[in-house]
Amino acid sequence: MTKQTYFGGCQCGAVRYEATADIKDVIACNCSRCRRLGWLLTFVPEADFKLTAGENATTDYLFNKHAIHHRFCATCGIEAFADGTTPNGAKMVAINVRCLDDIDFDTLTVKKVDGARF
Repeated sequence: MTKQTYFGGCQCGAVRYEATADIKDVIACNCSRCRRLGWLLTFVPEADFKLTAGENATTDYLFNKHAIHHRFCATCGIEAFADGTTPNGAKMVAINVRCLDDIDFDTLTVKKVDGARF
């Protein structure tokens, strides 16, 4: 496992973050939200995520089980990350890999997840 620091954010730049992760495999979920947004997901522990700009620039959206806070930029509407708690109680952050700077999508393996069933 080779972790590196990635930088990302929303389209207008109001929300920026850095995340330390080993991103080889990403998830394409078919739940009602991810399907509409076209997310490619990776997850990191909360300790490996740092919001560097936009703490007060996001709007929070909860749906389904209200376990994940979907944070999107109040200016441009892009949801670059979400945060919540895993079923075992660990704090995690879902990274929208499409919002990372300088990532080569051709090097990623996309795993399909049937989130519509949950």
